[in-house]
Amino acid sequence: MTVKTRSTIAKKIEKDAPEAQYLAVNPDEITRLQEESKNIPYKMEIVWRNVALFAALHFGAAIGLYQFFFEAKWQTVVFTFLLYVFGGFGITAGAHRLWSHKSYKATTPMRVFLMLLNNIALQNDVIEWARDHRCHHKWTDTDADPHNTTRGFFFAHMGWLLVRKHPQVKEQGAKLDMSDLENDPVLAFQRRHYFPLVILSCFVLPTIIPVYFWGETAFIAFYTAATFRYCFTLHATWCINSAAHYFGWKPYDHSVSPVENVFTTIAAVGEGGHNFHHTFPQDYRTSEYSLKYNWTRVLIDVAATLGLVYDRKTVADEVISRQVFKHGSEEHREKSMM
Repeated sequence: MTVKTRSTIAKKIEKDAPEAQYLAVNPDEITRLQEESKNIPYKMEIVWRNVALFAALHFGAAIGLYQFFFEAKWQTVVFTFLLYVFGGFGITAGAHRLWSHKSYKATTPMRVFLMLLNNIALQNDVIEWARDHRCHHKWTDTDADPHNTTRGFFFAHMGWLLVRKHPQVKEQGAKLDMSDLENDPVLAFQRRHYFPLVILSCFVLPTIIPVYFWGETAFIAFYTAATFRYCFTLHATWCINSAAHYFGWKPYDHSVSPVENVFTTIAAVGEGGHNFHHTFPQDYRTSEYSLKYNWTRVLIDVAATLGLVYDRKTVADEVISRQVFKHGSEEHREKSMM
């Protein structure tokens, strides 16, 4: 990317930042939704099928956790870690930064690659995932936010997947324009074939590969590389919805619930700079953390060097500094640039 191109992007983002960026919060709309929600009859309904499935998953993950440390071959341990990282990229670089936020563009081969990685993570197809995430950003901490943090830490973490959605989530979600994703042939293919793709990618191949290539037992391979790794990836993602709204500091905007959290940044391969991300939702970096923490940015930048990624959107430094001066904390910002 030339210097001239970089300058053009910076000017565009500066003009739009932060309040007019894609998925930026409209305070008046938030207030309206909060008032409307008071008049919507709602009784929380537990989805017992989901409760049973997640209980079984965590039981299996506990077995896998023990095997990971005490019984699995070293090759299986390494393989499990790599699946966690690259499956995570399918969420962070793919479903999140590319498809939900449109913070950069990718060629068809790169989109196919990210879609295949996304299948490893098994967190709903990208279109469904992005719809929920766009709701979360546009209507943060209202009942139109699928994992509304005002309903408690557990609800924001995983409880929202154990109950029926609030009517406001359905109502507002239906208003979102998802045509950009619905018209993407890569995502259309994933949606049509989602069940076989995720069964193969999340469970079958992670079990077969260790058995075939280095003689791991099928029992250990299934519970470590598949079950435990899958459960751990889920919690790493969920921590962004919960811990990254509760525990940390707010360098960029004191008025919102998202915070900067180093632990969640590491666990979710670069996604824990949540105060930055909610302040500047279309910056592809999602934080000012260095590359040693922001592995997802490393992937995107390497792909850009190879010509697979282009039009990476960033916010100009002067815009960030002005935002910190007016609404944040320079002292806390320094922690976010480690």
